[in-house]
Amino acid sequence: MLYRQFATQEEIDKEYDVEKSAPDFQRYAEFNINESKKARDELECLLDVPFGPTVEETLDIFPAQDPDAPILVFIHGGYWRSNSSKEFSWVARGPVALGFTVVITNYALCPKVTLPEITRQSRAAIAWVQRSSKTFSGSRRRIYVAGHSAGGHQVAMLLHTRWMEDYGLPRDVIRGGCLICGRFAFLGCSPGCNSPKTSFKLRAHFFACRIARHRCL
Repeated sequence: MLYRQFATQEEIDKEYDVEKSAPDFQRYAEFNINESKKARDELECLLDVPFGPTVEETLDIFPAQDPDAPILVFIHGGYWRSNSSKEFSWVARGPVALGFTVVITNYALCPKVTLPEITRQSRAAIAWVQRSSKTFSGSRRRIYVAGHSAGGHQVAMLLHTRWMEDYGLPRDVIRGGCLICGRFAFLGCSPGCNSPKTSFKLRAHFFACRIARHRCL
């Protein structure tokens, strides 16, 4: 067996092909696009705010009315290879209505970059938010993170960051995290994620995610 009960790479790839495995996938994709556009049209927002040196490192910010509001940073999913912040603007509706400032991150995708580079960008986004919070109605003392799928993996990596040692930020800069359907078991990953071009160091990430999970318990 190549991995668990799977004998071939093709069998593994099939398990991760969301578009083909979900017969109504397109309906959900269209929902994300249409509802996100409505959210950007109806909510106050600051779009494509740069936080890093590369063109993909941008934030979409949906500020609350309270200048000292808690901040929710959301990291989108897409198997590290697809989507952007723009398909997930709709996520801001609920938290903004509850008084949160919502920050949705954008990041470079594989195979253009490696998984560690995506993690670097996610960490840089948190550092920027913490240092710039007063410019967009947010409290640097109340930063929370959430992510879906690949974004859930990124949240785990953020919780496993040495904020004081590497960024000069408080160790509890992130006050809490929500990992939604996160991807953490990388052994047997498909070639799209485990090719020589991307060179992910997946085992190291897997164990780091396990450590982050225990730290949150």
